[in-house]
Amino acid sequence: MKMYGNWRSAAAFRVRIALNLKGIPCEETFIDLDAGDQHAPEFRRINPQGAVPALFDGDGPPLTQSLAILDYLEETHPDVPLLPAEPRARARARSLAQVVACDTHPLYVPRVRTYLMDAYGLPKERMLDFVRHAFETGLKVLETRLSTEDGTGRYCQGDRVSHADLCLVSLYVGTGIFGVDTQAYPTVRRIAETCLAEDAFARAHPLRQPGAPA
Repeated sequence: MKMYGNWRSAAAFRVRIALNLKGIPCEETFIDLDAGDQHAPEFRRINPQGAVPALFDGDGPPLTQSLAILDYLEETHPDVPLLPAEPRARARARSLAQVVACDTHPLYVPRVRTYLMDAYGLPKERMLDFVRHAFETGLKVLETRLSTEDGTGRYCQGDRVSHADLCLVSLYVGTGIFGVDTQAYPTVRRIAETCLAEDAFARAHPLRQPGAPA
């Protein structure tokens, strides 16, 4: 497989973890989001949205959107399952994943941050206040659910890693980048730090990728 990504992309981070957990070799090409490589015509032909990740498997068109890619990997490489077999548990894992990937992460991606500053003259610090609010809203939901619902175990859903953990970790790592305090979210922290201690997560960490700051 081949993938276009970026060191700090939370969505690419999620996919990178899944590839590691499933033992799938993948050649990743990093594009410079700060330099605007995602807007270049040649990349827009790959993904008209101008976003990463974009995953190629064989000769077909690229796969985009991290949750769709995770589902594809689950269906094509089921030997290391990242979703529970029981339908209700599977739905809960997907629900927790979507709190991050659908409701929280989209609010702080670069195109949103740039638009807020350019279109409304929002100073950088005010924009960062908005980003931190988005993080905190998602973290509060996750903490409430994970600390009160019966399905939580060592990981978000029971005692096996699922898509929910990949998404939670991608959000948690971002708290360090944007200066979000996680003291109020002990269950989120426990699960994230448990995951990050594992090799598949550690190797996928944004700061261990080419182009990341030292």
